[in-house]
Amino acid sequence: MAVRFGLLGDVVATVDDRPVALGHARQQCVLAALLVDVNRTVSVDQLIDRVWGERPPQRARDTLYGYLYRLRRSLADVPDVSITRRSGGYLMATDEMAVDLHRFRQLRDEARAERSEDDRLALFDKALGLWRGDPFSGLDAFWLDTVRTDLEQEKLTAELERVDAALRVGHHDEVLADLSRLVSGQPLNERLAGQMMLALSGAGRSAEAMEHYRRFRDLLVEEIGVEPSPHLQQLHREILTPDLAAGPAENGSPVPRQLPMPSGSFTGRSDELAQLDAALRTYGDTTGAAVAVSGTGGIGKTWLALHWAATHLDRYPDGQLFLNLSGFHPTEPPMTPAGAVRAILDALDVAPNAVPADLDSQIGLYRSLVAERRMLIVLDDARDPDQVRPLLPGSASCAVLVTSRNQMSGLVATEGLRPLPLGFLSRDEALHLLAGRLGWDRLSTEADAAGSIVAACAGLPLALSIVAARAATNPALSLQDLATELADQHGLDALTDRDAVADVRSVIAASYRALSAPAATLFRLLALYAGPDVSLPAVASLVGLPVQQVRGPLDELLGAHLVDLTGPDRYACHDLLRAYAGELLDDGDRASAMRRLHDHWLRGAHAAALTIEPHRDRIDLPPLAAGTTVASFTDSEQAQQWLDAERLVLLAAIDQAAESGMDGHAWRLAWAVATYLSRLSRWTDLASAQGTAVTAAQRAGDVVGEAHGHRDLGLALHQLGELANALSHLRRAGDLFGRLGDPAGEAYVALYLGWVHEGQGQHREALECDERALALFGEVGHLVGRAKALNAIGWDHARLGDHHRAADHCRRALALHEEVGNLTGAAKTWDSLGYVHHQRGDSDEASACYRRALVLYEQSDDRWGVAETLTRLGDVLHDAGDVETARNSWLRALRQLNEDNPVEIAELRRRLGRVGTP
Repeated sequence: MAVRFGLLGDVVATVDDRPVALGHARQQCVLAALLVDVNRTVSVDQLIDRVWGERPPQRARDTLYGYLYRLRRSLADVPDVSITRRSGGYLMATDEMAVDLHRFRQLRDEARAERSEDDRLALFDKALGLWRGDPFSGLDAFWLDTVRTDLEQEKLTAELERVDAALRVGHHDEVLADLSRLVSGQPLNERLAGQMMLALSGAGRSAEAMEHYRRFRDLLVEEIGVEPSPHLQQLHREILTPDLAAGPAENGSPVPRQLPMPSGSFTGRSDELAQLDAALRTYGDTTGAAVAVSGTGGIGKTWLALHWAATHLDRYPDGQLFLNLSGFHPTEPPMTPAGAVRAILDALDVAPNAVPADLDSQIGLYRSLVAERRMLIVLDDARDPDQVRPLLPGSASCAVLVTSRNQMSGLVATEGLRPLPLGFLSRDEALHLLAGRLGWDRLSTEADAAGSIVAACAGLPLALSIVAARAATNPALSLQDLATELADQHGLDALTDRDAVADVRSVIAASYRALSAPAATLFRLLALYAGPDVSLPAVASLVGLPVQQVRGPLDELLGAHLVDLTGPDRYACHDLLRAYAGELLDDGDRASAMRRLHDHWLRGAHAAALTIEPHRDRIDLPPLAAGTTVASFTDSEQAQQWLDAERLVLLAAIDQAAESGMDGHAWRLAWAVATYLSRLSRWTDLASAQGTAVTAAQRAGDVVGEAHGHRDLGLALHQLGELANALSHLRRAGDLFGRLGDPAGEAYVALYLGWVHEGQGQHREALECDERALALFGEVGHLVGRAKALNAIGWDHARLGDHHRAADHCRRALALHEEVGNLTGAAKTWDSLGYVHHQRGDSDEASACYRRALVLYEQSDDRWGVAETLTRLGDVLHDAGDVETARNSWLRALRQLNEDNPVEIAELRRRLGRVGTP
């Protein structure tokens, strides 16, 4: 089925050209807010702001969740489309090219990168043909108005670029109608004026071109008080007297060709090259073209700039200037603006006695000399905006390419440079870089070693180049030798070079020395975080300061490309940068920062665990270290989002705590994530975390931690099919809880043992375990436990065929769950009642029970429970003859599962195969 979403006009969705009902206007706003950032998470706060702006309703979150629920239902049967809760918000997943907005941008970018003018024109036509009217037509929201304005500007720019392409292939008559329409809406747009003049002149209507220039000039002088730009004046002269059309005056001076030789092994960066190509294709604009390529040291900024420049020399017949500004040179000071301007004047062959004495006059002379000349100016390794500003030409005919470790946000904001951040190479790009230096034959004979080298260098081109150079200059040294050296030695020690410019440690040190003291302190401490990234509150805990006091140092590190922003208030640091930071960290700072960081993770995970499952039994926590930032949650939605964002971090933190001797933190963190991981059916992660917890608790002699670890490890192993090991750990947990005098702990173990027996078809053994759990919970008045045990007993009776007893126990369980407000317990019980009614042959009542269970499971974000109930609901519907709805239910269940659920996935595929779905 072909799915299409439309934003460039009315907000619509179609499946095989059939419309999908999207609800009223405000609900369509929610869909639009998600589709603009399709396949990316949009936070709940962002969604509320996008839909209601500064005047949200009193219960905005609840209203938003209602809209999301209805949208999910509308799109539930649409293949490969989903709205799911993710870290920090909601994500709409679908093929990006199914959304006309993103399809438009893709086709536009392809057109900009296309070398054939005819093909470029065809791609622009396809892109602009997607527009059906005003974006988000009929919807009213401040955010949509802002996006609508930006999109209309994008469309105008694409239309202007299409006109350029049409003019270059001689379609002068064809574009006149479009130009007349565009000029009427943009009468002071100088680029449009130039295009109209070219079109009229090319169509043999030079007199009309002259008249259009006269009217445009009069309007410009009257409205703004300025004359047309030199470029438009030159175009006027060329049309008036064609023989006078010429480039820069010849004065006998050599044309500067200063670009260094590009790297012969340049690889990858196709997206970045296309962006450069598009950004620097704007010769003739009133503002000129300038790009700031930024990234950490050794990322390949200069390689990219030189490679692009070498393949586009024809665009700049009047010369290319190259200045190494030494902004972050390991041994040399940065070049001053005065020295840089003087170097440019020398390159332009200005005699020494003709150079003015003061800097401002020198800058003026430089800009006068390059005015109206088609030149490329590469400013390499810039330190900051102040070093670059005097070197920017005043002419729109010149293109400027700046490279820096600094983001150059000041130049982006005030001078209009287009930012192009450069990231690390992918694995395939890194392998291609090595192959370019060493050849594919050598890599293929030691493929595993090559993969290890790529992993150790973590996508940093400079590191890969150093290793490749060593391998190329020492043929007797195998790739395995180099891989072993990288693994055995400190990573930075294996990436040294006599040339400081090519030594990874020296390159990083140059960036570090430029930091302020607070930023340098933070950089050192970032060596300590676990997992793929770190949140802002965790960073605050690292340094022991309030959140607002770490934003400044973080922004400085971001500007210097020593950290990356991975999401809203989430940061990551490259492995080699962290290795260098770790070398600078003393043991005292390390110990105190580690304690605060792990206290932050433990307190947050503990609070989240009790928020998503408030009826869970508590554990004691160690005292909180001073300076720790603690997360708190107002509802389960917030807690779930925090856990989603921190899942990989918390799993890594458990291992890090155990490895660092923080055994109490290790087992408590494992306890805190157990319910969350179970609901996601992440059994492998749960088993790994609890295995670490058991070892840590045993090492610390902590019986409570060991008992909890064995119990949850037993559950995970049961779900992974390791029955013997599961039983062993569960029995050990029961013994330990018995020694502790904890009947509730013993009761939960009995319930888990009942699940193991039930999974093996041993229903009477399961019943015995569950009845023992009921008795133990009764001893201590544990209402939630009693309710869970009653439901388990009801399930056992249902499996044994005693439906009357089954229903009785489940109803008693449901009454207790509703009394204490246990949503997940009630969901499980409604699921059990659905099974009972199905076995009795009452399909309608069974379906109703299962649907009530689904609502509660979805409120708790219990994906495992959702999958189980959807599977059983599909069984009921199939048996009732509703095959199509049964198929959809099984498909929805399949989407909830992951690689840890092979048995369940196989069972669902078997069901789907039975009804004709592969």
